[in-house]
Amino acid sequence: MFAASLLARFMHCSTKKHYGTAKRVLRYIQSTIDYAEHVSASEATTQAIWLRFVLEDFGELQTEATPLMVDNTYAIAMNRNHVFHQKTKHIKRRYRFIRDALQEGVVDLRYYKSEEQVADIFTKALPKDRFNYLRGLLGVKPVNNLEGNVEI
Repeated sequence: MFAASLLARFMHCSTKKHYGTAKRVLRYIQSTIDYAEHVSASEATTQAIWLRFVLEDFGELQTEATPLMVDNTYAIAMNRNHVFHQKTKHIKRRYRFIRDALQEGVVDLRYYKSEEQVADIFTKALPKDRFNYLRGLLGVKPVNNLEGNVEI
């Protein structure tokens, strides 16, 4: 995402170097298409563990596993089944702790359809209809519908 946003800055005055860099980014994305979700799940797991520690400091012990919504069934299977780990040697060991968190009941990976991923509104350029749909799921309302709820 960072590389793509950086390259977007040079869209109107790009050079051959920018074109070559864009091709390299696309080749990287193509070669890691099945593993980008695994890395995201790993980052979400670290955040979930950290938030659980924060809640515990406030005296709120979370006994149930924190659900992580993933829209990639391969990433879920790879984390739940040890056999898949033999096929993913290029993923660093630090990302493999998701499996331990699953076994300990800290997190629970759940399949969630891509169409229902509310976080897409923050990370993707969306068509207007999809944007409006996801914005509605977040509960965002126009100012004129807030009458009586908020002082203006």
